Amino acid sequence: MIKKPWLEQYPPEIPHTLSYEPIPVQEYLTRTYHNSPEKIAIHFLGKDITYKELYESSLKFANYLLSIGIQKGDRVAIMLPNCPQNVIGYYGILYAGAIVVQTNPLYTEREIAYQMKDSGAKAILSLDILFPRISKVIKETELENVIITGIKDYLPFPKNLVYPFVQKKQYGFTVKVEHRGMNHLFPEVMKVGKAEKIEVPFDFEEDIAILQYTGGTTGSPKGVMLTHKNLISNATMCDAWMYKSEKGTGSVLGILPFFHVYGMTTVLILSVMLGNKMILLPKFDVVSALKTIDKQKPTLFPGAPTIYIGLLNHPDIAKYDLSSIEACLSGSAPLPVEVQEKFEKVTGGKLVEGYGLTETSPITHSNFIWSENRIKGSVGVPWPDTDAAIFEMDSTEPLPAGQIGEICVRGPQVMKGYWNRPEDTQNTMRDGWLLTGDLGYMDEKGFFYIVDRKKDMIIAGGFNIYPREIEEVLYEHPAIQECVAAGVPDAYRGETVKVYIVLKENQNVSEKELDAFCREHLAAFKVPKIYEFRKELPKTAVGKILRRQLIEEEKGKIEKESVTS
Repeated sequence: MIKKPWLEQYPPEIPHTLSYEPIPVQEYLTRTYHNSPEKIAIHFLGKDITYKELYESSLKFANYLLSIGIQKGDRVAIMLPNCPQNVIGYYGILYAGAIVVQTNPLYTEREIAYQMKDSGAKAILSLDILFPRISKVIKETELENVIITGIKDYLPFPKNLVYPFVQKKQYGFTVKVEHRGMNHLFPEVMKVGKAEKIEVPFDFEEDIAILQYTGGTTGSPKGVMLTHKNLISNATMCDAWMYKSEKGTGSVLGILPFFHVYGMTTVLILSVMLGNKMILLPKFDVVSALKTIDKQKPTLFPGAPTIYIGLLNHPDIAKYDLSSIEACLSGSAPLPVEVQEKFEKVTGGKLVEGYGLTETSPITHSNFIWSENRIKGSVGVPWPDTDAAIFEMDSTEPLPAGQIGEICVRGPQVMKGYWNRPEDTQNTMRDGWLLTGDLGYMDEKGFFYIVDRKKDMIIAGGFNIYPREIEEVLYEHPAIQECVAAGVPDAYRGETVKVYIVLKENQNVSEKELDAFCREHLAAFKVPKIYEFRKELPKTAVGKILRRQLIEEEKGKIEKESVTS
């Protein structure tokens, strides 16, 4: 029996357990349309789209998919930035009874081919400038139809006329796709499609809504099977957690990409569930984000630490009014305490850290947003109906409070498994528990703390060193904007600690000064031995720093040096 001390920390507004409606995800859109058809669903670069327009467009897309042979359970990919077509495509695919395969628009030809082959996708909705990449690999896949759209398709006049010239200047070319054969144009689809409701057999427990691919930092990306139950459960939990959030009158800033599970749940699903407005930006740009917040006044702002850091370090941040922001839930990477405190001071809203995985739809833990019972540096407590425990490595033996082990979770938001990978599913799921691969501990009150990824732990001279601990110290230094610690090969210690640093604008600091600073706050064996200053750090599209890429770069350098020496 797992003890749940965290339940005693819950404010009275959050129930310990919830009920989950056995409905498909797209039913949220149907309901909101019937309740508030003229309410604004999407604001995109100056254009507003109502829930009536979104609902009817989604049904048109669904019926078009049926007309080209898509059946229940077929996979349909979306390779788009955050834009209206992404939302229409997402709900349209679900209305058709198919499975969404969200695909990163930054993928190379090799990555596109892999994901299409692995998922067996039969159709893809893609951006026009990405069409050449798809064309080069389509013969390797099962794709039968390519539906093409452009940013200009949902821009207001006169932006829609100007954008092709901007696109040509930015990318050096424009794409012309003919509406014939397997190629379809999204505006034409919207003209010929019928907004007719579709009846599809439905199983709440078993039907897969999306295949969400993991990042693949430790091997080939795996398709995580998330069911309608998984997504409905996590959205319901999120609604309960954000009990002060306005329903139907709030607005959410959609910077986090929808091909990342965190952006999908907290913006794409939750907004439609609550009848709120989605304010979409196709990519993260600091100035655009600041201007959008100032003008559109979003109340909710799900994000990642690098996004908040980017905003805070803009020299003109004081010129923008950010006071509309009431709540921010940070995910995808550790949130430095300094960033949390500064962002709350600047906006007057609440910024708390959460925790989850693609395999958990994604959220399992969070700090309380409005309760004073928040602990900085902690990822908070498990959400309603979510069990969590710290297990000894490779076992299901719970450890007592304060001891470091692997964080394991179970609950209705935990995935069905990995697509066509029963062995990987079996290795990750044990006796109903999901083994996260993250190291951490729980305190006496039930608050959880992430120490690091099991695979990111540095073992130097026999000592276990956790990168996050080093990064937290470095983020306290006034000159540092971003940093990441990693273990790099060392002939004597096995591994040694190296940190990669991006300095704030007009700031300077020497390696000697940083060494002294670290020695004040860290045990000697944890102090970095190598400092590398960079203008920027490699990141995923959601802003997570690619530690593994830096480690691979380091190994490559060592191999090259050994060959030439």
